[in-house]
Amino acid sequence: MEKVICYTNGQSRGNPGPSAIGVYIASGTSEILKEVQQTIGNASANFAEYYAVMVGLQTLQTMYGEETRNLDFELRVSSEYVKKHLNNESTISDPGLVPMFIEIHNMRVESFPHLVVIQVTAEQNKEAEELVNCVLDGHG
Repeated sequence: MEKVICYTNGQSRGNPGPSAIGVYIASGTSEILKEVQQTIGNASANFAEYYAVMVGLQTLQTMYGEETRNLDFELRVSSEYVKKHLNNESTISDPGLVPMFIEIHNMRVESFPHLVVIQVTAEQNKEAEELVNCVLDGHG
């Protein structure tokens, strides 16, 4: 089964403040498949991280359609907060994040039965972080 790796990052300057997301999708052999970057207005860092995951999964659905059910996906996030929620290791304390959590959960159930969520270091997630910083610095 083919493996696809999706790196996501969301940042807020000011928390809350100007925010952006970056999504970097690569094959298991490190071939770049897709990059997504966008500003999302004023938001908290946690909101930006969640939004990046949601956009990452939506992008994968667009790229692979129904084939997502047959592929192995690894979602790599630098946020321990988001990783713990998505792996049911802790509960969500911010009610504003619940709607996105539910949407992500529903996407996982419907389209991503082989999705694994892991936390990585900032260095291991540098491509997604660079996409975010490029947008926030006005270069994206």
